[in-house]
Amino acid sequence: MKRSNELILVISLILLSAQITLGQTTFGQTTFAQTETIDTAMFRRIREAGLASSRIPMLAHYLTDVSGPRLPGSSGYRRAANWAVQTLKQWGISEAYTEAWGEFGKQWDLAEFSVALKLPYYQPLIAYPEPWSGNTKGRQQAAVILITSKQLMDTVYLKEHLSLLKGKILLVYNNSNKMAAGYATTPGRLTDSVLEHIEGQHIVSRNEMETIISRDSILVAIDKMLKKAGVVARISAPGNNVNGVVHVQSANGYKLSDPEMITKISMSFEDGQRLARLVRSGQRVELIINQKASVSTRDTKGYNVIGEIPGTDPVLGKEIVMLGGHLDSWASSTGATDNAAGCIVVMEVMRILDSLNVKPKRTIRMALWDGEEQGLYGSYNYVKKHFMNADGKPNEANQKVSGYFNLDYGTGKIRGVYAQENKEMIPVFKNWLEPFHDLDAKTVSANSTGSTDHESFDWAGIPGFQFIQDPVDEVWTHHTNIDDYDHLQIEDLKQAAVIVASFVYQAAMRDEMLPRKEFVKKVFVFDGL
Repeated sequence: MKRSNELILVISLILLSAQITLGQTTFGQTTFAQTETIDTAMFRRIREAGLASSRIPMLAHYLTDVSGPRLPGSSGYRRAANWAVQTLKQWGISEAYTEAWGEFGKQWDLAEFSVALKLPYYQPLIAYPEPWSGNTKGRQQAAVILITSKQLMDTVYLKEHLSLLKGKILLVYNNSNKMAAGYATTPGRLTDSVLEHIEGQHIVSRNEMETIISRDSILVAIDKMLKKAGVVARISAPGNNVNGVVHVQSANGYKLSDPEMITKISMSFEDGQRLARLVRSGQRVELIINQKASVSTRDTKGYNVIGEIPGTDPVLGKEIVMLGGHLDSWASSTGATDNAAGCIVVMEVMRILDSLNVKPKRTIRMALWDGEEQGLYGSYNYVKKHFMNADGKPNEANQKVSGYFNLDYGTGKIRGVYAQENKEMIPVFKNWLEPFHDLDAKTVSANSTGSTDHESFDWAGIPGFQFIQDPVDEVWTHHTNIDDYDHLQIEDLKQAAVIVASFVYQAAMRDEMLPRKEFVKKVFVFDGL
């Protein structure tokens, strides 16, 4: 049966090629695979608007350079969200607003930070504060002592040595620490052979998440113990913090139930190794650390950005096609590739469609999500609120959502799309991608992919999809201090906007809603984070 379907698909594509070659279109529309009519005239207009008059550089500048880091609840996040709403309205998208999705927690805004080696000599060090970690209450000079990650997680060991930790800076160090491969400056592009066999990315099982949740609760208890013991700060310098690239994130400290944390710092591997060698050779090593951040519970809610182009069909106008990406970022840079890139594309899609004065049959709704980095908070709670009953089953509004398209795998161009194990979508997506083969977008993977906002929709039984993207240098920009405007691939984002706009338009105009998988009630993979 599978081979028969493949044969039918091949024949259909051959016929499609012949149609295009011979110009067999009717009023700008081309029929693909006998079941799907592609509005090639509109696709061409979208391409022209997206490539010739793009606003992507401006969008990128305001969402990164001007807004700054977009930690959930922070002033940077609010700047970005408010600017996005204002910009959408200026474009003529009147249905644009922020919407609270629920309780997030503490607001954290960094005001001052510095760390330097004081003894045996003075030198600034490459390091960044972990978000929501505690303040030092002014400049603190203290000695460095070493502790392994195994010792750090051993509460019995800590209790036995607490008296030795008071007034010290803990450097988490492992003898086995090895430097990761150096930062690659050449953009990574997926080859045809890789695309042919591409697997889903960032797949996390519920069992793995429960292990992470358990570990995080232990770390909260450990940090509470260290703070009570008078530890000045805890520093980590893992092997992937190399060549000036420092990974900075945090699993706790933001919840209202979390205690005040100690100062936690992520340092470059090379600086951490130097400090460890000095300590192990018997040198007295002291650092000067200053960390000052404002922590507030003035507004503990989280907010998504929503925008709409209303549907015009008397019946289908009540149905929705959604697209989105997460607006929140980490705080060591401006979150350009993760995920201002996706938000830039989403906003550009809305601008393109509005500028072309499209009249979609279905309502097109965009969302810039909050709290994705903490566990898809914004999208998950939005879906629960709007599309699910209290018993965990789809509600009536759920049945009106045709599908959701997500962009969150970096700044690279779109090379295809994951069908998320929705077999009926495979031929649909292949047809939709046909006009974009010249833009290097050809691949439809049957596999699921994970760890971003389409999973909230997939969990609810709504067709949710993430695009396949070239990784470029995401392995180095992801959650690091170099995730800034200068690592965006502007031309790639233009290509992505054209394809996403075309997909959204096609989904909004087709006669039927997108086919669905059978709904299976289950615990959301990130629930409890």
